[in-house]
Amino acid sequence: MDTSVKNNVTSSIAHIHVHNKLIVKVLYHTINVTSIEAEFFAIRCGINQALQLQDISKIIVVTDLIHTAKKIFDPSSYLLQKQAALILNNLREFFNHHHENMIEF
Repeated sequence: MDTSVKNNVTSSIAHIHVHNKLIVKVLYHTINVTSIEAEFFAIRCGINQALQLQDISKIIVVTDLIHTAKKIFDPSSYLLQKQAALILNNLREFFNHHHENMIEF
């Protein structure tokens, strides 16, 4: 997952690989958001896309902004609470589906 901001337009991209084979590539563009918000959005979209695939038991999130990804689990980050809640809700469903499911950052 990655994001970039150029001329106030933010691009977020998520690549979903299964067994080192590209399955899904998702690209979103938006305006007037911070790079942190865009990174959260890319993570959320990537997780959503991965959960649509069958037999997924492990999600690996690769990002160059790991400090941003850690904010998903920080309830004190007010500006990101809505996005974090949506990501955590998706992850709750993923973990409830099977007790051996896992995610790595």
